[in-house]
Amino acid sequence: MSIAPPPTGALDGRFARELAEMAVPWQAEEAPDPRLLVLDEPLAVELGLDPGWLRSPDGVRLLVGTAVPGGANPVAQAYAGHQFGGYSPRLGDGRALLLGELVDADGRLRDLHLKGSGRTPFARGGDGLAAVGPMLREYVVSRAMHALGIPTTRSLAVVATGRTVHRETPLPGAVLARVADSHLRVGSFQYARATGDVDLLRRLADHAIARHHPGAAGAERPYLALFEAVVAAQASLVARWMLVGFVHGVMNTDNMTISGETIDYGPCAFMEAFDPATVYSSIDHGGRYAYGNQPTVAEWNLARLAEALLPLLHDDEERAVALATESLGSFRRRYDADWTAGMRAKLGLPDGLDPAVVPPLVEELLVLLRAGQVDFTSFFRTLAVAARGEAGPVRRLFPDPAPVDDWLTRWRALGPDADAMDRVNPVYIPRNHLVEEALAAATDGDLAPLERLLDAVAAPYDERAGLDRYAAPAPPDFGTYRTFCGT
Repeated sequence: MSIAPPPTGALDGRFARELAEMAVPWQAEEAPDPRLLVLDEPLAVELGLDPGWLRSPDGVRLLVGTAVPGGANPVAQAYAGHQFGGYSPRLGDGRALLLGELVDADGRLRDLHLKGSGRTPFARGGDGLAAVGPMLREYVVSRAMHALGIPTTRSLAVVATGRTVHRETPLPGAVLARVADSHLRVGSFQYARATGDVDLLRRLADHAIARHHPGAAGAERPYLALFEAVVAAQASLVARWMLVGFVHGVMNTDNMTISGETIDYGPCAFMEAFDPATVYSSIDHGGRYAYGNQPTVAEWNLARLAEALLPLLHDDEERAVALATESLGSFRRRYDADWTAGMRAKLGLPDGLDPAVVPPLVEELLVLLRAGQVDFTSFFRTLAVAARGEAGPVRRLFPDPAPVDDWLTRWRALGPDADAMDRVNPVYIPRNHLVEEALAAATDGDLAPLERLLDAVAAPYDERAGLDRYAAPAPPDFGTYRTFCGT
């Protein structure tokens, strides 16, 4: 079914045209009784879409993919990927569709993409559907990540479909409408390389350069420059995750974007008590994607991208490997620089400080936080109070404050800026127990807890009266937390 074009904005099909070998034309399954649950109105405006129209019956049908403007060409995208280290040559959008691209208010091309819209040829054994809870999780966490200033795909809307989805129990179904700079992934390049079609691989790389890293086009070796740009973007992204305690949970190569945006909020969560071994995902039995492993996994994923790009880097494979290896070596340097700069900011330390001072100070602090099982987010926000002269609140975060006293004395001697700390250390993150509370209520039809949580995380650095529970760690009786993909 087609509808008239939205009042503003038009859906293009650039990916489908330029990379037809990686795009299967497909239609979303019918939604028996679509009902809009949440809509990010500022994002709609940013995309040039009328929020009022999106709330109309035609708009809601667009948001579940059952009606699209004439000329639009929804497709399921093909990609491969390493999942928990094991290679799958054919993954693709098993329960998702790219409706097309929009030009936003800044002239930037953005994907409008659906999740939970039904089975596609890539679905394998899955039903292609999604439940309300996991789709709202992505809505909440991506909203929080954007507010924290971390590059991310954005959630435009979640629509209840009126269909029952069968998981461990019957659940109400939903579709997420997601926005991204693109959905190009490391797995996209793995797929193109596996076809043996070097022309397809080159066209994919040219598409990525034009869309995300145009500076590479003028380089002596444009495809090596593309790889280096992705390395830099991912080093910065993962450092930002680490600085806020974000645990992605499923860092497969098909979940690493070429743009440097965070994508696929499945079994994700924010770490509370600091521990590098923190794992939340119910399927990560070996801790491959633990909080502390994320930089190493990102580097490993980028090595897989390098392997896929080898035919474009040099005609001689040995020389191509050498070029890729040298460029990949910049990841750790870039990550370390971004992490150190971020931690310096979190500690409020002046720019002119000897850079050699920061790493040992941070390493010692992290040992103290881990030993004391101190809440990561609360510590840094409370530390600003100590910068203003009152160490008591920080000391009370530790079961035994004596070991931290010496560290606090040396840190305060460096002249930390409390106001600067408040600008980079959030008060509010999507606390795991509050996310679960909101999702359970929404699944039962009550959106009020979700709306209160969204209000808190939308302005994470601004402490506000009446929101104390949104700044507090989970109560002891919350127990061990586990997250699930929702498939």
